[in-house]
Amino acid sequence: MDDFTVTPWKVEGVIDYDRLVERFGVRRMTGDVRARLARAAGGSHHLIDRGIFFSHRDLDAILKTAEGGGRFFMYTGRGPSGTTHIGHLVPWILARWLQERFGATVYFQLTDDEKFFAKPGLTLEEAGGHALDNALDFAALGFDPDRTRIMIDTRDIAALYPIAARVAKKITFSSTKATFGFTGETNIGMIFYTALQSAPCFIEDAPVLIPLGVDQDPHFRLTRDVAPVLGKPKPALIHSMMMPGLGGGGGKMSSSGDDAILLSDDPRTVEKKIKKRAFSGGRTDVAEHRRLGGDPDVDVSFQYLRFLFEPDDSKLERLREEYASGRMLTGELKQILIEKANGFLEEHRARREEIRPDLGSYMFG
Repeated sequence: MDDFTVTPWKVEGVIDYDRLVERFGVRRMTGDVRARLARAAGGSHHLIDRGIFFSHRDLDAILKTAEGGGRFFMYTGRGPSGTTHIGHLVPWILARWLQERFGATVYFQLTDDEKFFAKPGLTLEEAGGHALDNALDFAALGFDPDRTRIMIDTRDIAALYPIAARVAKKITFSSTKATFGFTGETNIGMIFYTALQSAPCFIEDAPVLIPLGVDQDPHFRLTRDVAPVLGKPKPALIHSMMMPGLGGGGGKMSSSGDDAILLSDDPRTVEKKIKKRAFSGGRTDVAEHRRLGGDPDVDVSFQYLRFLFEPDDSKLERLREEYASGRMLTGELKQILIEKANGFLEEHRARREEIRPDLGSYMFG
């Protein structure tokens, strides 16, 4: 029996990614696939090389299109229930790199309706406000405004709904119930929602690649079943691992409490969170740590460097060796993360303010 849960709305327990691959029926990102992507892109990305994007559905079809000189577009998104945290950035950063390498148009869907349906106490107006704030965070990562279209469901429904209606007609309630565990108490907005999340997959007459967290895969299993019936290619997916919360444990970062580093956190807050909350792979005392070394594979500070804040493989490997040997203490590793995270966030906030007057140039409508 599985001792972890991965759904679009709940991720709990220590995720066993080998078992998840089997359960979801996805394909591992093998060395051959990574090498083929690097050749097509004219370079590689650390999120791919380090196995953070670990599985896919039909990425080979996208690569075949690119190798033949054809075009594809991309689609990713965010459920705007609050402030963006660093875990949300993982698929977006890869999408930006892929856009740069392949010149692809990127559609970014902000699902204010879905968060309104799913979150008790969240008003539709509040979700809309979060959507605009999240849109700034997305655009500030360096996307090309000429090839980026940010969609907010309630604002862009005229474009999305005709596609969603065609999808919805081909998805049965029994399918959604089996996939998501819906009950008689589930509101009908949640039941319909997969159709609306499918809509950007078919907004262009071309293949689509979706970089996403693996927890969102169930929505697109249904979408992929519908695509041939609509005469469309099945959306291709590339899945990332879940960035852990500050408390560790192998699950997913949550926006609640002190479990996440938010993009809005000031330098002092980041420092306090990391020093107080970041789970350590170190030993119980300095002498034991010097003798036995730390475990970088469970240390949250090291994992955040691996995911986002140290893209240089040689520097990351030196940190791993220093920590695993005991020459570097947990406090020293945390201080490196504090400096790198605050440097990243300072630059990000500056870019947000630079593009704020021009955000409209990124919007779909």
